[in-house]
Amino acid sequence: MKRFIMIAAISGAMLIGPARAQTAGQDTTIHERKENQQDRIANGVASGQLTAGETANLERKEANLNSETRTDRQANNGQLTAPEKAQINRQQNRLSQNIYNDKHNAAEQHYGNNEVDARRELQQDRIAQGIRSGQMTAGEAARTEGHEARINQEVRTDRAVNGGKLTANQKASVNRQQNRESARIYNQKHNAAKQ
Repeated sequence: MKRFIMIAAISGAMLIGPARAQTAGQDTTIHERKENQQDRIANGVASGQLTAGETANLERKEANLNSETRTDRQANNGQLTAPEKAQINRQQNRLSQNIYNDKHNAAEQHYGNNEVDARRELQQDRIAQGIRSGQMTAGEAARTEGHEARINQEVRTDRAVNGGKLTANQKASVNRQQNRESARIYNQKHNAAKQ
């Protein structure tokens, strides 16, 4: 019986494999690399290896590459020419190297043990989950990470001015900004745009 189940599972996998060979008309290598790179970015966000600014930069590059690929496909009846595939491959190689470099540089996203920092970490986790699941497009993630980077910079500046602490008014201001970002993350994860 176990052998029958194993054979049935293998046969089913063999039938499904060719069906996945083309993902909505996309070249599988390009699509798989895009998904892999999004997972690597999401993992970097979740682990703190990527700062909000680094993530915004990477996602902006990913969004530009996706747009270029879409434009090339539209110009050629949904297909990519061999030179276009080679160019996209080179661009994906550069993006892959950028991801590696940003994940392995000295910059890390650090969170303290207070309410503001815990909220920042939670929002980064939500963004990472949105990237990983494809609920957020690269462009949406880039814009959101840009906003997060500005909030983080404001918190750093305010703390530097006030001896490492935030005043009550500064905390309230950061909380309002984080509320707006939280709503933006929710809306982006639940809109019709998908990666």
